[in-house]
Amino acid sequence: MSIEPGISSMFLTKNSRLPEDTVFFSLFPDFSLKSDLNSQNPKTNLNISSQLQSLHLEIVQTLTSYTANYIWQHEPFTLSLSTQSPCSVCPSSSNRIPHLHGKLRYGDNLEDEWFVVFLLFETSRKFPYLSICVWDTDGEFLLIEAAFHLPKWVNPETSTNRIFIRGGNLHIVPINHFPSVPNLFDALSYVSTNEEKTKASSSVQLAINKRIGDYPDKAVKNMHRVRVRVPVLVAQVLKHEPCLISLAVEGFYDRDIDSMKYASDMKRFLPNRSSDEMVEVSVIMSRAMYAQLMQQAFQAPKCYPMPQTSDGGYTSAELGMKIACGFEMMYQTRKRDVLDGKRGTWDVYRDSLEKSGYFEGLIPGSNEYKRLMENARDYYLKSSLHSRESEIMSAPVRRIDEIFAQPVSLDEFKGQEIGPSDDDSWLYNGEDELNADLRERELEMEHYNLNRKTKNKSKEGEDVGPSNSSKIDDWDLGDITKSMQEFVKKMSSFEGAEVPGDRNSNVDFDVDHFMKEIESFMKPPKDTHDGDESDEDLSTDMDLDDSDSSDMEDVCDDDDDKHEQTAFKTCYDDALNEELKNTTLIKSFVRANELPLNKDEGTSNVSEGIDDEQLSPVDVDLNLVKSLLSSFSSQEGLPGPASNMLGIMGLQLPHDNKK
Repeated sequence: MSIEPGISSMFLTKNSRLPEDTVFFSLFPDFSLKSDLNSQNPKTNLNISSQLQSLHLEIVQTLTSYTANYIWQHEPFTLSLSTQSPCSVCPSSSNRIPHLHGKLRYGDNLEDEWFVVFLLFETSRKFPYLSICVWDTDGEFLLIEAAFHLPKWVNPETSTNRIFIRGGNLHIVPINHFPSVPNLFDALSYVSTNEEKTKASSSVQLAINKRIGDYPDKAVKNMHRVRVRVPVLVAQVLKHEPCLISLAVEGFYDRDIDSMKYASDMKRFLPNRSSDEMVEVSVIMSRAMYAQLMQQAFQAPKCYPMPQTSDGGYTSAELGMKIACGFEMMYQTRKRDVLDGKRGTWDVYRDSLEKSGYFEGLIPGSNEYKRLMENARDYYLKSSLHSRESEIMSAPVRRIDEIFAQPVSLDEFKGQEIGPSDDDSWLYNGEDELNADLRERELEMEHYNLNRKTKNKSKEGEDVGPSNSSKIDDWDLGDITKSMQEFVKKMSSFEGAEVPGDRNSNVDFDVDHFMKEIESFMKPPKDTHDGDESDEDLSTDMDLDDSDSSDMEDVCDDDDDKHEQTAFKTCYDDALNEELKNTTLIKSFVRANELPLNKDEGTSNVSEGIDDEQLSPVDVDLNLVKSLLSSFSSQEGLPGPASNMLGIMGLQLPHDNKK
């Protein structure tokens, strides 16, 4: 899950048709990579299947201690063998490699998904020869969690077949070894033999560990125990199968008009419609389930006995009523499915073996067929001991009928002690927790942006000219005037003007041609009788090329022309000075008598013969620096004419931090 714009949506789903709110995972053991994928030898395939079965049992037994008392939102954590039931949502290439796979729908309870991630990381620690992939509808959501710390090249197009969990760490197959997207087999082989090279950076590991580091304690904290008043049949079901509370909550939360008709009768769970059938029990569920029940208003059916007073006991009775109605709606709705309750999970499992070619065309009843069948049943019985919850969740109607077939005693529930409900203040104080999480994300984003700016500044420091390598306090403003003078003195050609310093940029500025045009304007007009001829001469002067320059110099050498040009210039200067005396322009320039400068510092003393009443000479260099600094400051750190021109000359001014 910047964040920079677009970073939280960076790793898209692997398949746009994936079910929503579902996490998928695949576990690839190293021994499956050493097998001949194209082998048609039944013994080879049977050996791999046997190894996967053993691995499956070991993993289930290892994780049972974490999942035994956990109530899942919709379905429990389970694993299947690809050799028996190929993954329908996995890439086609993964089904060519024998592996274990599974999926889990977490719905509104996001904690289920992260608990699965914890279980997968824990599995990779206990079985270091496993490479594990995990993804959901958003794609590589682990990368979203660590988005601020990933290499720049990681994106949805380049991350395919590169992200694995192995040895308790996240691994990323480097792009320098596989410039294009690697196939799954090559990526798995590389990770298994180059763990140190593929192990993600410590910052990536910390980001993910921060998200799952509180498990398994957080999984226990996510459970909420509450005291409720329910029909005795509901209490009986929850006593034997506490996991079925999730299906009851799901039935209540996802109810529709058709299913609500079943709740209006309560034929199965409240057949006598009597308050004598009601008992108080303690029920454990996830916090998400508790919130779903509490936050929905639901009027009790007429047949359901509710207490008359609205004291503290009414809340437990109302919550129990919602649970009982959820059981009724779930049971009756699933019972409509003719397949539910008629076929056991062993039948489904046996059919999957036949479809996968487990029996290899053997004749039913033969010795080899019986031996394989016994091995399959033995594996089923061993695995079902630890996957019993999955079997119950897939066939709840049959299991509920089995429970109802046993004798039920009201005294059994009325005589037991019931503890108080857990504190549910977390349900109403979630805003503070949300704000804290958002603030933590903001700080992480600020830290990321700060680091990026620091890196950019360090890179700029390496690329700029020598003037920027010194400290700001030692920065010499004289560099500006010196560089400008060097720029003016440089020769130009049709390729552009040369610039000082080792810069590669060119300025398309022809100084010779520019000065010729200026001279043509400044040249005093000739005495001619025909105005058209004068215009023609002016046009000719402007279009002079190098071949005509010698003729122009010969003409300018004439004494009369020199006298006329000097007289015009003197007259023009006098008129201009007289005109400027009556304006505020005098205040816009820094003059030599205001800020004395030494001649060697670049002071330009013009018009030395000017008397006191005339304008004081302007310090050209100082005004140049002042104007450039003012223009640079007005840019406020953004690109602009001043920074662009100075950059061409190899200069970079320090940022204007103080006005």
